[in-house]
Amino acid sequence: MKINEYYRDTANMNLNGSIVALVPTTMIIIGNLYIIKQKDMMLFTIPFLIYSIISFQIYLFRLRQTITIRRNLKASKDVSNSIFKARHLLLLYRNSQSSSLFLYFPNGNLAGQIGKFRGKGLERLKPSRNYALYNVDGRILGFFKIKGKKVVRIDVYNCNKEFLGSFEKRNIGYRKSKKELFDHSGRYIGGVEGAALFMDEHVFDHSHQEVGRLRRGWMPIEWGPIFPEPNTPVLTLNEGLSEEGKLLRMSFLINEYFIER
Repeated sequence: MKINEYYRDTANMNLNGSIVALVPTTMIIIGNLYIIKQKDMMLFTIPFLIYSIISFQIYLFRLRQTITIRRNLKASKDVSNSIFKARHLLLLYRNSQSSSLFLYFPNGNLAGQIGKFRGKGLERLKPSRNYALYNVDGRILGFFKIKGKKVVRIDVYNCNKEFLGSFEKRNIGYRKSKKELFDHSGRYIGGVEGAALFMDEHVFDHSHQEVGRLRRGWMPIEWGPIFPEPNTPVLTLNEGLSEEGKLLRMSFLINEYFIER
């Protein structure tokens, strides 16, 4: 799925919301005309009509974005790449019944996505706190298992379900927390530090050298024709990290998007 398809799907979701809002509006109008027959009842349609109009305007706006992006994509280089070889990834979060975090290459091609993992058989019916990283072909690259509440721990596994390490978050005060990364043996290998009021997360190694960063509001101008939202979050990971090292450090995204939100 290219970036224009993401915006197209988002536009369709707003269109569906606009149509759904007309259902109670229609029911109120019909019920009032044939049964209740009170003029004041028509006032109850106003909130639904306002929501429907706003949703439809957002739909038109997203649709125009989709058309513009599709034109710009034709002029960009269609270069396939591995999610772990990319230095920069742009993140788009879809908040729906099945929330997902989509990761895109700067050229607009989908790199992969993070979504809830429910397993097979009867496991699919159970509430799940497990997530998986998928590549563009839907193959699982890694697993993230959330544990704890007061102290949040996210265990990370590779595609073969081999334990790589964990991310831990402890609250240490009002709007303050300590976020640490550990390897498979429990040895401290780094941490995550960031601002409380805006998205700018720094990932450090055990020597406090920056090896990754997630920030909003920073995007090269040349990406603008494909990514129209200037506040699209950008994830940067050090190219010197191994694939498993990057997977382990991406665990903080689970906390950022699926726990804290």
